[in-house]
Amino acid sequence: MSKHLLWFAAIAIAGYGLARQDSADEKTATPPRAFVDGRGPGWRAMEEHEFTKVNCAQDTFRWESGVIHCSGNPVGVVRTKEQLENFELSVQWRHLKKAGNSGIFVWAIPESIQALERGEGRLPGGIEVQVLDLGYKEAYEEGGKRKADWFTCHGDVFPVGAADMQPFPPVAPDKKRSFPTRELSRGVGEWNHYYVRAIDGEVRLWVNGEEVSGGTACKPSKGYLCLESEGSPVEFRDLRIRVLP
Repeated sequence: MSKHLLWFAAIAIAGYGLARQDSADEKTATPPRAFVDGRGPGWRAMEEHEFTKVNCAQDTFRWESGVIHCSGNPVGVVRTKEQLENFELSVQWRHLKKAGNSGIFVWAIPESIQALERGEGRLPGGIEVQVLDLGYKEAYEEGGKRKADWFTCHGDVFPVGAADMQPFPPVAPDKKRSFPTRELSRGVGEWNHYYVRAIDGEVRLWVNGEEVSGGTACKPSKGYLCLESEGSPVEFRDLRIRVLP
């Protein structure tokens, strides 16, 4: 058994983060499911001083009373000052405008970050965990001129730029993007919870308590963690991390 499987087995035995949806009828009760909320041994809050802007304005991202406010303009990212390899991330997010777009980049490629800092391009290469409002699909298909068959609004995971990944099914038509197995995200103004596990080149995403998407054989499997600004106001809160060996 690998060191990471041993780590998670220990957590399971301790019953860490296990939530149960109770029902009066045990025969039809929803079975227990793991809900990792960023509390417990090794977890800590991520703070403003750990991030630096890449190609955003100075006030694109603001940390206030535990909430990260993103204006959405200009398009770009902030990144962690240090690169990360194996870690878990817990965060809540909500869009403040219908059809909002944002994302979290896992293992963003250093060379792509350097290009952004030189003013080349808008977003980095890396593995992106999509953060879309439900209204984005409706806006994309407005007028019936095009079909939103290559993305969803419920937690797609996919490689960007020079990055590569073997997506978990179901997959997008281009065979690169992992679609969610269930549609669980909530609409504009409502808080959503993401738990991201990035270990040994594998990324897995839980949306509001249930695993839905991800991929393996990620290249790179080390890089910066980035928060994305992409044209619409969005908020993040309770950003927590547990760095693993």
